[in-house]
Amino acid sequence: MLKKILPWFVFASLFILIIVGYRLKDNMDAHLSTMIKNQAPALDKAWAQVVVDSLYNYSENELNYQITFLEFGAKGCSACKRMETVMEEIKHKYPDEVNVIFRNVLIEDNLRLMKYYGIASIPTQVILDDTGKEFFRHSGYISTADLNEAFQDKLK
Repeated sequence: MLKKILPWFVFASLFILIIVGYRLKDNMDAHLSTMIKNQAPALDKAWAQVVVDSLYNYSENELNYQITFLEFGAKGCSACKRMETVMEEIKHKYPDEVNVIFRNVLIEDNLRLMKYYGIASIPTQVILDDTGKEFFRHSGYISTADLNEAFQDKLK
């Protein structure tokens, strides 16, 4: 009797565990992101802040963009590959408003920025306003329509 019930019990337990994990993945990603940010060395944080200010603070560097779309990913990642199309669509739809940047996390300087932003998984999209402050974040694939929605409040 136990031999018949045990496999079903194990199967049901694993199924429930998968569902709970899927439902909590955003919370886990946010928690990991916070941990990564907190563990980043002060020197890396200072370096990254200088880079962000010099490149993405458009009120100070005289570029005319309103939004920066940072895509953290890696070559060879299938979800990152799918995001290439989305990035191209955003570039074509908002050529003067949105600065689209791909950051390969396998490059050392990009790893420092990854720690600064607390990137826990790839692909992750970080959207910055014209002063270089983050106002939107998403992990995984996101459609062009969803990004357009995120941009609407910041585009003038």
